[in-house]
Parts: sequence; C-alpha cells; structure tokens
Amino acid sequence: MQTITSFLPVWVVLFPLAMTFLIYYVEKDSDRLRDSFSAIAAIGTFILVAAMYPQVMAGNVLIYDLFEIIPGLKITFRVDLLGFSLAAISSFVWMLVTIYSLDYMSHEHAQNRYYPTLIFILASCLGIFVAGDLFTLFIFFELMSVFSYILVVHEETYEAMKAGYKYIIMAIIGGLALLLSLIITFEIAGTVSLAETNLIGEASVLGLIAFFGYLIGFGMKAGMFPLHVWLPDAHPVAPSPASALLSGIMLKTGAYGLIRVIFNVYSPDMLSASGWNTIITVLALITILLGSAVALTQQDLKRRLAYSSVGQMGYILLGMSLLTENAVMGNIFHIFSHALMKSCLFLAAGAVIMKTGKRNIQDLAGVGRQMPVTMIAFTVAAVAMIGVPPFNGFISKWVLGLGAIEAGVPNYIIVLLLSSLMNGLYYLPIIVAAFFEGEMAIPVDEVPYRMLLPMVLLAFSCLIFGLFPVNLPFDLSRLATDFIMGVVR
Repeated sequence: MQTITSFLPVWVVLFPLAMTFLIYYVEKDSDRLRDSFSAIAAIGTFILVAAMYPQVMAGNVLIYDLFEIIPGLKITFRVDLLGFSLAAISSFVWMLVTIYSLDYMSHEHAQNRYYPTLIFILASCLGIFVAGDLFTLFIFFELMSVFSYILVVHEETYEAMKAGYKYIIMAIIGGLALLLSLIITFEIAGTVSLAETNLIGEASVLGLIAFFGYLIGFGMKAGMFPLHVWLPDAHPVAPSPASALLSGIMLKTGAYGLIRVIFNVYSPDMLSASGWNTIITVLALITILLGSAVALTQQDLKRRLAYSSVGQMGYILLGMSLLTENAVMGNIFHIFSHALMKSCLFLAAGAVIMKTGKRNIQDLAGVGRQMPVTMIAFTVAAVAMIGVPPFNGFISKWVLGLGAIEAGVPNYIIVLLLSSLMNGLYYLPIIVAAFFEGEMAIPVDEVPYRMLLPMVLLAFSCLIFGLFPVNLPFDLSRLATDFIMGVVR
C-alpha cells in the first residue's frame, strides 16, 4: 500500500459545492439552465469519483491535508478502497436520481430550493466517504444531516413538517452524541486520523461511553432500532427522488461511520474480547425482524418501502458486528446492492404515484399493465430484495450467511431466511396485483424517458451484478474487505 498526495479527493467535494452556488444563482433566470447545471453537477461528480479508480485499484491511498486547526486536528481528505467504493455507488445513484428529478420535479413547487439542496447534500455525502479523519467526517456528516431536513419538509404539508421536526431532533441528538465520542477519542488517542487504527485500544468506561456515542450518532442515521423512528415518517413525505437518496445512499453514511468505528477507532479483537460487538449484533437482529414485520402491516406504498429499509439496514449492521471476513464482505456488498435495489423501488413508486395519484397498495391493481416498464423495474428490484438468485440481493445474503457460519453462529441464517420470507410476503402482493388483478379506474401511461432510464439502469444493475461473472461491486467489496481486515491484522 502506497500513500499518494492528490487533490482529486478534494475536487470530488469542491466541484458539487461550487455547482451548488452556480445553480442557486442561475435558477432565478432560467429553469432549463438550472436543470442543466444540476445534471452536469451530478454527472461531473461521478466522473471525478471514477477518475480515482486507477490509483485506488493499484493499491494506493490518496490523501490531501487542507489545514490544521489545532495540533492533531486537521481538515484532511483520504481515499482508500472502502471510501472509494461507497463514493462510487453514491455518485452513480445520485447521478441517476438527478436525471429522474428533471421530469419528476418539473410540476412541483420550490424547485429553486430543491436542486441546490440536492447537489449540496451530494457534496456532503462524498465528503463523509473521502474524509481523512473523524473530525472532517463529523463536519460533513452534520452538513448532510441538517440540509437533508430541507428535502424531508419539501412538500410543506402538516405531515412533512411533523416528520421533519422528528428528523431534526433525532439528528441533533445524534450529532451531540458523535461530538462527545469524538472528544473522548481525541483525548485518549491524541488524534482522530483514519490513517490510524486501534485509537481506543483498551476497554474502559470512557471507551464504552464513546462506543455508545458512536452507536447513537451513526446508528440513528443508519435506521438502527430503536433509533429508526424518524425514518418511516420522513421517507414517505419527501419527494420520491429524495426518498430514493435518503434510503439508498444517506442511510449508508451511518453504516460507513460504524465500519470506521469498528476498524479504526477500536479493533475487531478489542470489541470481540470486550463483547461490545454483541450490542450491535442484538440491535441488528431486532432491526431486521422489526423492519420486515412492520412493513407487512403498511398499506401506503412508500411507507412499506421505508420500513423495508429498516430491515435491510439490519443486514448491514449484522455483517459488520460479526467481525469475520465473509460477514464484512457481505456487509459491504449489501451496501452496494441495497443502494441499487431500494433506489429503484422508490423511483418506481414515485412514478406510479405521480401518474395515478394513489399511494394505497390496494388501489394500484392493474397498474402494471398500463405502466409495464416502471412495474417491471419495480419487480426486478423487489425480487432482488427478497433474495431470489441470481439477483444481487441473493449474493449479499449468501455471503452474510457464510459470515454467520464463520463466526460460529449459523442460527443467524434462520433470521436471514425469515426476513427473506417476510420480504416476499410484502413485495409479491404488490407485483401480483399490479399485473394480474383488477383495472385502474383511470387510464394512465408511462412516465417520460428521463424517468424511465434511471429506473431501467438500476433494475438492470440488480440483475447484471448477480448474473454476470464480471461483478465490479463484488470485486470492490472483496478488495475493500481485504484492505480493512489487513489493516487491523
């Protein structure tokens, strides 16, 4: 592994930040120019992230220190295999969702607020993934949390404002918990650099307080039980493109933070010896079963998808808590898989709601025959979510199962299978009703191609990354696992 000084990680954040201000200042003059700059911002950011691929795949770590605040505390950027992997999937999905937004938001209000916010949050999310230390990560994490509130309350209805209030209160609590943990880590280790490992190497009262602080701060954003309470309210009321990003990408920032906590702040050996990882395991199992069970009871389409996200994030939490190589690899690959699957589902749901004006699942019988491309994309993503081979969701659950066996807890596979069964019970009735039952009361047609294309590409990705022998996300997951496991060995 070689460390290379490169400004490219900074550009990954600076470019969408600069485009945010450009979009804000042109929006008053031309809607077309605003939309064009928004698309250019998302596409250009994805290209910048992809430009890091050759160096990262060569085993290099890209770093750049901006400036030092106090001795040991810097604003610094660092990209390794794990950070690059999440930045790549995030920028890819963000690009597709931004393109989808161009038509979806064309008849919505407050577009001049929506687009600058959307691109600013993209910069914040990428800032999390390319942060070189926990302080820089914390800054971007808080920026993302605060500005996400704007997307949650975008509709400005009573329900949206109520959900936004709950969300921002939880975000403030999580931010304060993270700040406390950050201070404790800096006091114990004298640094919060992610280039270091085992910052808190011994079990202690302060170390345990910091652990719970990290668990609250990052677990809240990841939708972990019992901190998930904001999620089922926030996702349904936000515009569907925002819901896709909240679930597909922003939940993963919490998961990423916890991975860094496990492998950089602490270490797998220390957490295993102290038994602290068991706390995450128990919460993960509850999160899986609770999210899936409650999703069964929901009749609002987006609310069902939101509770499904809770259950799916439980898989990711379980994978990181088991501390074995296969479990961690399954965890990282499921981050990829869930980003593709759930983004596709929310975009398809948004297309259906936009065209029919209906959100209740019972009212959507026959919609698949009138919007076949949209519902086929929904079906592919839903089947992948259930875990049917050869889709990507099957692969991530398979590897997680191997990780459970490797950790000596094969009974956890029963939880994965039970969750998959419940996934089938709440997804398959939607598909069957859409294609084989009833008729829509009012004829509808397909959405414009700029909305169809992102859904089709995401659905195709769910299949191709499970079926084809060349599986870039899986290869990245394997290499990222080898990297982070190798660092702590």
